[in-house]
Amino acid sequence: MIRRSTTLEIEASPQMIWAVLGRYMHIDEFAPFVKSTDALTIGEDGVGSKRRNNFEIGTTMVEEVTVWLPDQQLRVRASEFGSLPFSEVEAEIILVPLENGRSKVTWSLDYLPKYGAFGWLMGQTVMKLSMGKFLGANLKGLAERISYNQSKIV
Repeated sequence: MIRRSTTLEIEASPQMIWAVLGRYMHIDEFAPFVKSTDALTIGEDGVGSKRRNNFEIGTTMVEEVTVWLPDQQLRVRASEFGSLPFSEVEAEIILVPLENGRSKVTWSLDYLPKYGAFGWLMGQTVMKLSMGKFLGANLKGLAERISYNQSKIV
C-alpha cells in the first residue's frame, strides 16, 4: 500500500470538528470533489456505517467505517471503485487537540493502485500528487465548514 498524508491546524476543538465529521453521511457538505452521498445503512452512524460517494468526475466509491472514536479518530475502508484506479483504499482522520482551542487534523490515505507494476509506479508519482491535492482540498473544505458553523452560532 502507498500512504499519502496531509495535516492542517484548524481553529476549533476536536469536538467542534467531530460535529462535522460525525455527520458521516454528509461528507458532500465540505469535500469539494464529492457531488453527493447516498446512505447505504440506516440508524446511528458508527462502525459498520456505509455511504456511497458520488464524485464530480462521474464515478463512485463506497466507504465503510472501521474505527469510530468521537473527537479522536475516523477510519474507513473503501470498495466498489467503479472506474477509479484502485484495488484497495483505506482513509483515516486523526484529531489532536492543541493549545488555544486549536486542533491538528491529519487525513491519510493508504491505497493500492490497479494495474500491477505500472499502477504501483503511477501510484508513487502522479497519483501521490493527486491524492495530496485531494486531501488538502478536503481539509480546507472541512476548516471552511467549521468556520461557517461557528459564524452561525455567534
